Amino acid sequence: MITGKNYIGNTLSARGTRTYHTFNPKLNTPTPIPFYEATDEEIGDAVALAWDAFKVYRKISGAKRAAFLNAIADEILALDQELIDVYTIESGLPEGRAIGERGRTIFQLRSFAELVSNEDWRNNTFDKAIPDRQPVPKPDLRKTLVPLGPVVVFAVSNFPLAYSTAGGDTASALAAGCPVIVKAHAMHSGVSELVASAVVKAAKKTGMPNGIFSNIMGQSKSIGAALVKHPKVKAVGFTGSISGGRSLFDLASRRAEPIPVFAEMGSINPVVITSKAINNRAEDIAKDYAGSITLGTGQFCTNPGLILTVESDKTQEFIQDLAEKTIAIEAQCMLHPDIKKGFVEHGAEVIAQKGVEVVGKLEGILEPNYAPSLVATVSGTDFLANPKTRQEVFGPFTIVVRCKDREELLEVINNLEGQLTGTIIAEEEEYGELYEVVDALENRVGRLIFNGVPTGVEVCPSMHHGGPYPASTDSRFTAVGTHAIKRWVRPICYQSFPKVLLPEALQ
Repeated sequence: MITGKNYIGNTLSARGTRTYHTFNPKLNTPTPIPFYEATDEEIGDAVALAWDAFKVYRKISGAKRAAFLNAIADEILALDQELIDVYTIESGLPEGRAIGERGRTIFQLRSFAELVSNEDWRNNTFDKAIPDRQPVPKPDLRKTLVPLGPVVVFAVSNFPLAYSTAGGDTASALAAGCPVIVKAHAMHSGVSELVASAVVKAAKKTGMPNGIFSNIMGQSKSIGAALVKHPKVKAVGFTGSISGGRSLFDLASRRAEPIPVFAEMGSINPVVITSKAINNRAEDIAKDYAGSITLGTGQFCTNPGLILTVESDKTQEFIQDLAEKTIAIEAQCMLHPDIKKGFVEHGAEVIAQKGVEVVGKLEGILEPNYAPSLVATVSGTDFLANPKTRQEVFGPFTIVVRCKDREELLEVINNLEGQLTGTIIAEEEEYGELYEVVDALENRVGRLIFNGVPTGVEVCPSMHHGGPYPASTDSRFTAVGTHAIKRWVRPICYQSFPKVLLPEALQ
């Protein structure tokens, strides 16, 4: 049962009087149960408890942390249909998506549990002493990874489970040995409270220290700012807009002790489609990309918002077919009115620019929070001349750039901001002609896809979900896959240490 309170450590708390409501986007009405805005006292208590828990938790064995993560997965599954129902009410997303995302959340938790069940993930290194080396003796040196400290995780709007309360950031931070304080997304507070209750039950069952996890709710941006500025917070995980991520990054940089903010932000995910690919299989490509553009109502960070082609009669036919196939897909509900408003406003700004032509737009009367998918096109010359044509439109929107030749296409890629993904659609006989395109995209993206779609992010060690700014604040790290744990640790070297004083993994 949802109570509308904050979890501070292992205790439900609601000391404030200010309340807010989540929103049912399909019904276009607020949900009936109020949630309490966190107070400064609750924020302070959560961080203080996390700091005390860190002193204990950082030394708890990987096997015990693995048991904790597996217990969280078990408790989330035990929430059963109640979690699915609240998810669909607060997000407008279908039940199948809720079940699939719950499965991904469970898989992530169990993957990190398996990773830390032994110490191999730390990549410990040993250099034996050479006391008689001349002219200078070599000391005994041993290096390992240790957790940073309490981590603040900002839950997201477009993945109420997999990127939120017990999602990838939380799972990886807990796996690393860091207590977590979640700032719940205001529009998914019911989901967040249910999942938080599962985490707290798991912590109690596995004997974790009080304060290992807290869930802070509220609409005010001041709550997130207070958490980031607190001196005992040592790192931040964020997925969302460029403006939101940059704001947190700047706050953290201005602290007396700056801390890392690992933010995954904006991306339009360029797709290069060669002329031969269009000549040979335009209809299949158009079908695949219509589905990718509209998948999840275009509310994935990897939806293809930019398609790059070389001008030809076949290209024009492909663009028209892509538009027709895209708008033929039934309109879907967006997550909440603010996202729908942003989609409409940003899309209108792009299509108002010089040379931009709307090829297809879903017309007719739609429910208030349903998105009219849109496909536009522009010449390479106009695209290069106007940065406003390159902005992200979060939703089922893509713009196809018609470059006059290969050189202009390369110029377009080289002038893009950092992106999460880049895709190449080409034929086998063209492979030898693609080196320059691959080189250009490598410099702009974190993941390269060949003859596929960018939507769909596999959770595995080889996945990299990040990219040059503004796709993320640090392109060296991933937000998805087991390597995400590396964000929450730092290296430490022990020189000439007595064995008894070394961490067990280095003895």
